[in-house]
Amino acid sequence: MIVGTRLSRLAAGRLLPGMASRCAHTERKVQVPDTGDLHIVESGSGSRSLLLMPGALGSAWTDFKPQIEQLPKLLPDHTIIAWDPPGYGKSVPPQRKFGLEFFREDAEAAVKLMRALNRPKFSVLGWSDGGITALILAGRHADAVEKLAIWGAGAYLNKDEVQSLQAIRDVAKWSPRMREPMEKVYGVERFAQLWGEWVDAACEFYKQRDGDFCRSEVEQVKAPVFILHGKKDPMIAPEHVPWLKQRLPNALYHEFPDGKHNIHLRYAEEFNKLVADFFRGKE
Repeated sequence: MIVGTRLSRLAAGRLLPGMASRCAHTERKVQVPDTGDLHIVESGSGSRSLLLMPGALGSAWTDFKPQIEQLPKLLPDHTIIAWDPPGYGKSVPPQRKFGLEFFREDAEAAVKLMRALNRPKFSVLGWSDGGITALILAGRHADAVEKLAIWGAGAYLNKDEVQSLQAIRDVAKWSPRMREPMEKVYGVERFAQLWGEWVDAACEFYKQRDGDFCRSEVEQVKAPVFILHGKKDPMIAPEHVPWLKQRLPNALYHEFPDGKHNIHLRYAEEFNKLVADFFRGKE
């Protein structure tokens, strides 16, 4: 979960859609039952599957360009699948709706997507909101998830995080550089609306569920887990990583001493090698 007074750096740390370079990939929409047509980017051609799950309002290209381009070379036995969750990026329609079940709804949509692709067993790479969704998915569908790697995610929201979110709800107060990546995807007005709705929904978790996103699902995770963390990440409270490590005692852990929220972009080559070794079984 992204938090902190510098939360808007999430957008600035992303990549503009136009920055997606030419690489061996395909893009298409997949009809997913009870969900709609979801946009995906596929790279590689291996028999095993790795699903990339983006952060808040994120999409395949804004959040995972280095992974789409580099992981097929490191994981030749995998097909890399990056999706735009329902109502995000190019997965419109449906229009995005936020409520107290939106993380769980995304988890169910991801399972249905992979079944529609005839890839019912898969591994997951989840960033920020995508990490929360990935934990829910792994907890509720243990039979589907082979391995799980997450970073920038927490299982709950605390009081300080709520205050930080409320302080940056109005994107008009962000610098143009902070807003640009998401405005390129959604347009100025739509991005402002979506971000406000996302902040309001996140804060409702604190009001109605004591901040709980996926505490119970974490306890149900059976798959091997890799937790990566930027030690200087200003967007998640420091308590989240030890909380997860305590409840996932067998999880592999790697820390980037100078890393912030977007370690997979800032340290792409090192990050990709680490997760590739994990998914290949070289823990």
